[in-house]
Amino acid sequence: MQKQVNFFLVDKTMIFEFSYKNVKISVITGDITRLEVDAIVNPANTMLIMGGGVAGAIKRVGGREIEDEAIKSAPVPVGKAIATHAGKLKAKYVIHAPTMEKPAMQITADNVKLAMDGALNCAEQLGVKSVAFPGMGTGVGGLKPEEATRVMVTEVKRHLRKGMSLERIVFVGFNEDLTEAFERAIHEVLAR
Repeated sequence: MQKQVNFFLVDKTMIFEFSYKNVKISVITGDITRLEVDAIVNPANTMLIMGGGVAGAIKRVGGREIEDEAIKSAPVPVGKAIATHAGKLKAKYVIHAPTMEKPAMQITADNVKLAMDGALNCAEQLGVKSVAFPGMGTGVGGLKPEEATRVMVTEVKRHLRKGMSLERIVFVGFNEDLTEAFERAIHEVLAR
């Protein structure tokens, strides 16, 4: 198991990078809609209505056609995920992984665990090599960044131990607090 941590600057943004099971795991602060990855994850509601938060940003930047395509598959239960094309985004796909049943609903850490499982299974079925995750449940879901990120990284570890075709995972914090929570979770869960 490779345990190397790197820090470097790209366009004035500090990047934290770690390798686990030959998968590059990066943490950045920024806008998930601007990333060039195969897929980005939308922490959705089961009806796949893209109102606010990350979903709203994805719809604003990528176009309403993402939501229109997603809604055709609704409802999608927490623990499952579906993929749509990514519209005008740089990514190829948006993986819609419900963390909550209704929009703007408070959730538990178990919802994040189930949503991560669904998103990672969907990524594997798509055969993508790179995927980006925002903080799942850290917005309207109401979870503290430390709790959500630890669950997210633990679920990534579980999936990588089983073996996946992913080569790169990016955790994206919309602010420094979330970025630092991702970094701590990686040190606590993967670096041991």
